[in-house]
Amino acid sequence: MTSQLQSRLQQLADPASLALLKTIRRGLEKESLRITAQGKLAQTPHPAGLGSALTHGYITTDYSEALLEFITPVSTGIESSLETLENIHSFTYQHLGEEMLWAASMPCIMTDDDGIPVARYGSSNVARMKSVYRLGLGHRYGRLMQAIAGIHYNFSMPQDYWEQSWEQAGSPGDITDYISTAYLGLIRNFRRHSWLLIYLFGASPAICASFLRGRENPGLEPFDEQGRSLHLPYGTALRMGDLGYNSAAQKDLNICYNCLDTYVETLRSAILRPHADYRDIPRGQNGDYQQLSDSLLQIENEFYSPIRPKRVTRPGETPLTALHRRGIEYIEVRCVDVSPFSSVGITAEQIRFLDIFLLYCLLEESPPCSDREQAIQAANLEAVVNRGRLPGLLLQTDEGELPMTEYASKLFADMQGVANLLDTASQTTLYSDSLQQQVAAGADPELTPSARVLREMREKNLPFFRLSMAYSEHWADYFRRRALSPQLQAEFEEETRRSLVAQREIEQSDRMSFEQYLDQYFAQYRAL
Repeated sequence: MTSQLQSRLQQLADPASLALLKTIRRGLEKESLRITAQGKLAQTPHPAGLGSALTHGYITTDYSEALLEFITPVSTGIESSLETLENIHSFTYQHLGEEMLWAASMPCIMTDDDGIPVARYGSSNVARMKSVYRLGLGHRYGRLMQAIAGIHYNFSMPQDYWEQSWEQAGSPGDITDYISTAYLGLIRNFRRHSWLLIYLFGASPAICASFLRGRENPGLEPFDEQGRSLHLPYGTALRMGDLGYNSAAQKDLNICYNCLDTYVETLRSAILRPHADYRDIPRGQNGDYQQLSDSLLQIENEFYSPIRPKRVTRPGETPLTALHRRGIEYIEVRCVDVSPFSSVGITAEQIRFLDIFLLYCLLEESPPCSDREQAIQAANLEAVVNRGRLPGLLLQTDEGELPMTEYASKLFADMQGVANLLDTASQTTLYSDSLQQQVAAGADPELTPSARVLREMREKNLPFFRLSMAYSEHWADYFRRRALSPQLQAEFEEETRRSLVAQREIEQSDRMSFEQYLDQYFAQYRAL
């Protein structure tokens, strides 16, 4: 344990500081594909009973019309956030008919790009922009990649914590800059150690063979004689590797997390810089919009990263503008697989470990990151994605290679003090219990979700599709039987009505052409 980590843990051990740890702010975003009763991607529009995907507070769509995204409000309670997510699922199932939600990250039976309907949000300028952006993603990377689902975990420390931390540091400069600098330190440490989350929470070591139809196989092996499933024997999270959110065009995009201004400028430049590979995709010629622009990135969301600095935007404001003006408000973790073994894809134990991990990343020393270190991070991530459960796997460090199990043990040991603090604050042992679960999985790969997926496929003699389908049916039955209270039912129905009214009001308030709207939107990047 470094002296900085020890000192900061001691500061937080004060009773007044401990109370602040009970008000860590969290939010969950969970993606799920809608599928037919036969396990194929649903071709139906977004269910009318779920309101407007543009304006609904809890239920929207991601890339595809069939890729639902559920959003919980910011909360300080882990169990309450998970209960809210369950309630959203229960309400959703009231409007799915015979359709179901796919219970895994890697998709169900797929055909080709034409069989993946792009999400639609109405006739307003903002709605059209969202759809055109998704059309652009499809042209650039293929729609199959966009059908992969995941869980995003939003995390922030309470304002009182930041005020106390800033004062203890001697009130250096502006507190907004202090907070942004601290969050960037968290992000740098997260990227150093994110391979551990991939190993512990990866639940996508196999895919349905239909996912590779017409695509190059990046080294996956047949799981069964019929070739219905492909897998990596020691893989953990194929979603985070070459099959998932990866872009050859972005590999040379060197994003620096040492300074917020540099981060903003690097992304801004990528959004304004034309990229030769995309110049032939229509971008408004004769009214044909198949992408927002021919730049390396259409907007900042196109940059794929396991973690992002975030701030809530104001209407019409770009995310980079919000960060530039008001600093980092929270961070978004994007590397968690949907677990088929949980009703909502994530458990309270996982969330508690995420809190331990993220608080450790925030409190620990976080030196500036170099190009060499970023290369090491990328190599370690790739190794764990593809071979994370391989006995004797070596990872890279500044001092040379180190067995992954030894590297993990060192991290777990340093995190114990963080878990103890969170236990004391919550007057439980649940955080230490969660940490010990992960320690056990670090020592025994068979305890990881990825190993369980392959083990159940083998023991039940089921291809990936059939195993995932069985869990999808199981959780569909669970949520169809799970009734909402009259009050919750009324609240969801009211939100549905409100969202539809809000969408109509946005559509009626448009006073400019789509071309003018885009020019005004992108002018914000030019002005940064």
